[in-house]
Amino acid sequence: MAASRPSSGSALGGPSIACSNCSLLEPSRDPPVGLISIDGFLLVFAGLLVAVTLIPAVRARAAIFVTPARVVSPSWDDSIPMSDFALCVPTDGVNLLSLESCLMTWRSAKLRRALKRPRADSEGGLFDAKQPDDFYYNHLKKGIFESRTLIKDLINAEDVDEVSIVDNATTAVAIVLQQICWEFVEGRFQRGDAVVMLHYAFGSVKKSIQAYISRAGACVIEVYLPFPVSSNEEIIVEFRKALEKGKSNGKKVRLAVIDHITSMPSVIIPVKELVKICREEGVDQVLVDAAHSIGSVEVDVKDIGADFYTSNLHKWFFCPPSVALLYCRKSSTSSHVHHPVVSHEFGNGLAIESASIGTRDYSSHLVVPSVLDFINRFEGGIEGIRKRNHDAVVQMGEMLAKAWGTHLGSPPDMCPSMVMVGLPASLGISSEEGAVKLRAHLRDSFGIEVPIYFQAPKEGDTGTRDKNDCITGYARISHQIYNREDDYYKFRDAINKLVRSGFSCKMLLPN
Repeated sequence: MAASRPSSGSALGGPSIACSNCSLLEPSRDPPVGLISIDGFLLVFAGLLVAVTLIPAVRARAAIFVTPARVVSPSWDDSIPMSDFALCVPTDGVNLLSLESCLMTWRSAKLRRALKRPRADSEGGLFDAKQPDDFYYNHLKKGIFESRTLIKDLINAEDVDEVSIVDNATTAVAIVLQQICWEFVEGRFQRGDAVVMLHYAFGSVKKSIQAYISRAGACVIEVYLPFPVSSNEEIIVEFRKALEKGKSNGKKVRLAVIDHITSMPSVIIPVKELVKICREEGVDQVLVDAAHSIGSVEVDVKDIGADFYTSNLHKWFFCPPSVALLYCRKSSTSSHVHHPVVSHEFGNGLAIESASIGTRDYSSHLVVPSVLDFINRFEGGIEGIRKRNHDAVVQMGEMLAKAWGTHLGSPPDMCPSMVMVGLPASLGISSEEGAVKLRAHLRDSFGIEVPIYFQAPKEGDTGTRDKNDCITGYARISHQIYNREDDYYKFRDAINKLVRSGFSCKMLLPN
């Protein structure tokens, strides 16, 4: 039974639907297949909605400041036309020096083609939108397995069964914390046993620990890290103090949650050294939240040695949002870890459970092979991109610090593809609200998008200073392959203009 075209008007009195918008709903004529399956219809219609609404909407929201030319760095492959970044050209003249610029790279023409046809084969394509059930039942699992296999090699995991693909690092953290929660609820961990996390843990991670761990009776201990920071040893010293506190009164540290790269302020954490300390001190399990790591720093999960490791692929690895990996090291308890969305695959292993969580769009989970092909077009592949981004962002950070008479928030070897740069004290950043207002002011008045971090001096500490006063504000700049030096000079000049005009963040706050 073939699906019929919609009429020019709605029988229910609703608005007309152009037949061109429903062309993908027609059944294939060779072989003849009618879309009687509601799942098949939904898959097609969801893809259609994405095509006609999401891409134009995202294009209009914000874009990366890139001129429509070829990649200009002589160390990069000049054969890669910037037409592959066509949708990255700004519609509103905004320079994006923030991480959001990395998230938007998925809109390259190359990757949009990959999304439409995730992996081509000899018969013309993996996904024929006119036969979605064939795709769902015969190709989806194979495609996700291929992505998992490539990720396994990328992070040097021992076995592909240790690698699951989930929506984002927040989901991955929830999966792990759910299992830790059950350890407390079922009595294997005792009330009052400790969970240690960094003070600069991502906000959603802190909330997840509150939702899963604190409510289950755990004692949560935060490691207060110094910032600005000058060495790994400063972090290691504070981490040891937190573990000692967790083991006081005969209690045990059941879980340590460690960032590989903190988000704000952005600093590379000596994760391998901290995991080793956890093993020496008898910590049961270690989760590394590495949302920013893949594509920004080297990742070797065997070398790091954690029980769990998660990283987003849609931040620095050019995948479309949202997709992340969750590595679970094989152990006697790893089979107890489950996806919180329970489907008919429950009990078949986390990787299989995560690949079947109901009707949804799995496109971003399937394009890893195409993304890797795209990355490998650049000299040195992901390692080359990572090194060039790091060197460039450090160079631009040092340029800004020199221009403003400030400093970087950490040494270059503790910076990923992001750098914290001190802002002039005269800007008067005195609160989180002031930092948010300054970010909006830079966006609205200068066409610059960059996160601003407020660092309050500790009581009795005058903090780090420029020539005028204590530095309380830092800008987190990022660098990706499409950024140009002019982006950072524009930011430099905007801050200098504000300083010369006598601007203060207090002017942006309500009286």
